[in-house]
Amino acid sequence: MKKSAVLFEIDGDLATITLNDGDRMSPLGDEVIDGMIDAVSQIRDDRRVRAVILTGSGRGFCVGADLADYRGLIEQPQANRTLGQYVGDLMERMNPVVQAIKELPVPVVCAINGVAAGGGVGLALVGDLVVAAKSSYFYLPFFPSLGAVPDMGATWALPRAIGHVRALGLALTGEKLSAQTAQEWGLIWACVEDAQLDAESRRLARQLAAMPPHAIAEARAIFAAAESNTLAQQLDLERARQMELVDGQSFAEGVRAFAERRAPVFSGR
Repeated sequence: MKKSAVLFEIDGDLATITLNDGDRMSPLGDEVIDGMIDAVSQIRDDRRVRAVILTGSGRGFCVGADLADYRGLIEQPQANRTLGQYVGDLMERMNPVVQAIKELPVPVVCAINGVAAGGGVGLALVGDLVVAAKSSYFYLPFFPSLGAVPDMGATWALPRAIGHVRALGLALTGEKLSAQTAQEWGLIWACVEDAQLDAESRRLARQLAAMPPHAIAEARAIFAAAESNTLAQQLDLERARQMELVDGQSFAEGVRAFAERRAPVFSGR
């Protein structure tokens, strides 16, 4: 029986999406895209889920494009569409998945178990927090090896996290960025020993799942606004959001829990 390209499971309030073509390091093709679309849809509709882990199996997280397939299309072109059109069709399906993961109403932890290359870099950075195994690395071969541009949101995420100079340098040189250096540069939240990746990503996801259900949306929105706001605008936004949020149930529960010296308990989505 052929194994599923994407595994999906729900354990209590935690959902896990696993790219499962570990032998080939999970290249992005139709089966992976279909599996991720289905998983994201289930998470969005299942109000039990309060946090998500996105990870891979085997020695790689995701290597992006399946260049073996591309070679076949180069050597035996299809009469009805070019390779560019084929790739464009794949991206037209995958790009909304990246956007949908970014917009999930629950926090997403990406657990990078091995190489993230090509489009896999953009996918690896889609999480709210990224934890990487010490042996993993990030690799953008597009410009130096293929004469193509990074995709899957990498050109958006990288300069925002590590700055224009480092992002462009990685893209132009094709140098591999180790998980340790990625942590030092601020690209990812944490680099951990390989054997600790699963436990640490689950611990972090469980911690995030215990937050007030609206907290992730508020955090995303206010930090996104800060990228373009002046200080005065951001101060006004903080005041407006704070005035509304302190009147909510989550704030009241947090205050009660503080006074009673216990952990707060927040209701589900």
